[in-house]
Amino acid sequence: MTEIKYDLLVVTGLTATGKTSLAVNLAKELNGEIISADSRQVFRGMSIGTGKDLDDYVIDGQKIPYHLIDIKDAGETYSVFQFQQDFLKAYEDIKARKNFPVLSGGTGLYVESVVSRYKLLDVPQNANLRAELKSKSLEDLTQMLSEMKQLHNTTDVDTKQRAIRAIEIARYYEDHNVEETEMPNIKPLIVAPSYDRPQVRKRITERLHQRLEEGMVEETKKLLDRGVDPEKLISYGLEYKYLTWYLTGEMDYDTMVERLNIAIHQFAKRQMTWFRRMQRKGVEIHWIDGYLPMAAKVDNVVRLLKS
Repeated sequence: MTEIKYDLLVVTGLTATGKTSLAVNLAKELNGEIISADSRQVFRGMSIGTGKDLDDYVIDGQKIPYHLIDIKDAGETYSVFQFQQDFLKAYEDIKARKNFPVLSGGTGLYVESVVSRYKLLDVPQNANLRAELKSKSLEDLTQMLSEMKQLHNTTDVDTKQRAIRAIEIARYYEDHNVEETEMPNIKPLIVAPSYDRPQVRKRITERLHQRLEEGMVEETKKLLDRGVDPEKLISYGLEYKYLTWYLTGEMDYDTMVERLNIAIHQFAKRQMTWFRRMQRKGVEIHWIDGYLPMAAKVDNVVRLLKS
């Protein structure tokens, strides 16, 4: 058997393109384990809205191990720094057991923090800065971000809370002369399922309606009933943002569905922009034809791993 020439397989790409299913099938083929690279799947009680699809982790009765899913309570915070540290622990644990690590998810910042070996710090909250920024508009905060050089959280600044946190991180880097931890030199193969734009749009809309039918509204209501702060749910973005607005009376159901659908399509465009930027910076992404049967997709990726 030809030896695999990589230390890590990364399965990423746009939302609703079948990343999880492909990653799990590849993990089964490679005697591998999944490490999630999804910024919201870390939270317990947020399954339908984040697309955990845990049933996909069982193939022919075999359960594929996974990591970094359901490790925090909804309402807590989770940073890219924490992800990077948790990733390393999971990666080293998987390798120590002679299994193959498969990083799977569409949070571009998380993926890039691993494959581009980001040097990150555990940035504490700055209460004074937060108080100073609280009265500013999202537009003002976005302008402040655009004027700062060292930005390590530029995704989804669609809420004031996220923008303030991004400024907090950038300000900390400016004000502290600190040594940063070096990431190990991991050799990754990066693949992403690819469909044409009309098909991606179709898959996004169909999946949204499927999740609504599966109880996504009820899932969000349970979180609110449990006492999770509505503003915290809104800060998680996309599904939980719009569902919270609906459940707290900010908009009616039909408006919520319409605007959420538009927002997910816009998110997919931002994801593609992120991945294209990674490619321009020299990160190689192998786009796998999403229309192929699963077995063919798996075979194609395995060939890349051994080439």
